[in-house]
Parts: sequence; structure tokens; C-alpha cells
Amino acid sequence: MPALIGVLFLATVVPSGLGLYNPYIQLVLIYIGVNIVLTVSLNLVNGYMGEFSVGHAAFMGVGAYVSSVTTVALVIGNPRLGGPLLPEASSLVVFPLSLLLGGVAAAVFGLLVAIPSFRVRGDYLAIITLAVNFIFKSLVENLDVIGGPRGFLGMTRVTSAMGRAVDVPWTMIWAFVATVGTVYVVHSLVNSTFGKAIVAIREDEIAAELMTVDTRRVKVVAFLLSCGLAGVAGGLFAHVLGFINPAGFGILKSTEVLVMVYLGGMGSITGSVLSAAGLTVLLEAMRPLHVFRWVLIPLLLILLMRFRPTGLMGSRELTDVFPALRRWFGRPPEDEHFEHTGGRVS
Repeated sequence: MPALIGVLFLATVVPSGLGLYNPYIQLVLIYIGVNIVLTVSLNLVNGYMGEFSVGHAAFMGVGAYVSSVTTVALVIGNPRLGGPLLPEASSLVVFPLSLLLGGVAAAVFGLLVAIPSFRVRGDYLAIITLAVNFIFKSLVENLDVIGGPRGFLGMTRVTSAMGRAVDVPWTMIWAFVATVGTVYVVHSLVNSTFGKAIVAIREDEIAAELMTVDTRRVKVVAFLLSCGLAGVAGGLFAHVLGFINPAGFGILKSTEVLVMVYLGGMGSITGSVLSAAGLTVLLEAMRPLHVFRWVLIPLLLILLMRFRPTGLMGSRELTDVFPALRRWFGRPPEDEHFEHTGGRVS
């Protein structure tokens, strides 16, 4: 895994720092990273846990607004929030901390959803998260202190301040860190004992309870982690774009992330990474079609459900398709033991 991270770093961040990638390519690479974080985090709930959340954009929006307001208020200032409280050079520290703060805020917001949702079984999570998506959008539209329906801006000046302090592609670096960190955290979680409990809930929640799994606690923890990661992605997205408004975090954005999850495969981190990267590039290629590309994306989902309902990877990982890669990615010790003993339980 460290070797793979090094290869990815050399292929993405280093060429950007040397100016080998033009600004547009850098922007697309960052969007790919943001979408990977969103897709992998949602797959934790929809794929591994077997629940159905359809309002992921709301948690992304919470992270985007909290992170943006924090950096602008502390480093740049504006007429509504007052003058800057810290010098520009502090943006190097304020920015990553604001991403973490956005993630924490999104997780707390997710807790308000998780408490009523996981008291019952069934499709209530889908209904509640859908409602929360509309509630968040309406709430932000009525908060004039952060721009209301007009949106909030000023984040570009924050990233410019970081570049003036130390001239490296900071947004690319932090997008890389967030992407690798998300994949590593989710991969480690689902292959841990706690992760086995998450999968057990998906397979049979009643049987999991009989095996002493605290299903409600497991659901809440997994959901909060998913929301927190979405908040980090939202903070990155806001600072890369430089402008956010409530319309950018509506049901259309949630649907886009859902398509990426189901396109890649439920319960497959590799599938989430491939689908997020592929669909991001496809959306950019279809940008000249304007609004008509949003007709093609739902059509893609329909065709996927018709001809490949398990997604591109199903529940498999890259190491299942190419076993030789296991020495790069690693695999859980219990799986190695299972393979060496021929499936016998010792």
C-alpha cells in the first residue's frame, strides 16, 4: 500500500507542482478525488451496510458551508462576517483544519438523522435522508448571512493565499490526501471485526443481533463516518470551485453520487474508485451537451440495472480479479488463513 500511494503521488501531485498539467487537467483530477471520497463514503452505507441513503449531498453541503465560512472568516473576511482574524499565511493551517471541522459538522448533522432513522427497520433511512436533503437546501436559502440563494464565495482568495505563502498545488495535495485517506480508512474498517458486523447487518440484521452485534450502534457509527467523509469532500469542492450555493447540493447531486455507487458495484471500494473516476471524466466530456447530459446519466443507471445489476465490480475488489496485486494492497490475515487451510476452520 505505501508503494502504491507513492506511485499515485508521483503520477498526480508531482506533475502538477512542476506545471506539467494544465489548470483544467488539475481541476478534473481534483474533481475525481472529491467524487471518489463521496462515492466510497456512500458505499459504506448503501453497499456494505445494506441501508439506502439518498441525501448524501446534504452532508456534503454542510461540510462545504462550514469549511468555507471558517476559512473566509478567519483568513479573508467579508462584509457580513467581519474582517480577517488571522494573517494570510495562517491559511496553510486553517485550510486543513477547516476540512476536518466541516467533516465533524457533517457527522453531527448526520447524527440528527441517524437517531430517529435507526430506531426502526426498513426504508425509513431513504425517506428521512431525502427529506433532510430538501430541508438543508431550504434552510441555507434562508440564511442571508452566508449568502442565501445567491451563494457564498471568497474561497478562491483562501487558496490563492496558500499559494502565495508556499508555491505548491495545495488543493491538489489535500485532494490527494483526502482521497487516499478515505480509501484507507474505509478499507481498514470493512476488513476489521467492526466491519464484519456492518456486513452481517446487510446479510441478516436479525441474525446479527442474535450473534450479539449491537446493530443500532454499528449503524450509527458507520453512518456518521460516511457523513463526515462527505463533509470533507464538500469542503474540498467548495475551495476548488470558489463558489457554492444551495442549488449545488440538491437531489441532483445526491443522484449523481448514487449512480457512481451503483455503477461501480455495491460493497466494492475498487468499483467506487473506478466509477467515480470514469463518470467524472464522462460528465466533463459531455459538458457541451449542457442540460441534456442529465438525461443521459439516469439512462445510464437504467441500462446498468437492466444489463449489469451488480455494477462493474459487483462485490469484488481489484485483488480478487488480479491476485498478484495483493502484495501491493494487502489483505486481511483471516482471509489468508482461510485460503491456506483450504477453507477449514481451525
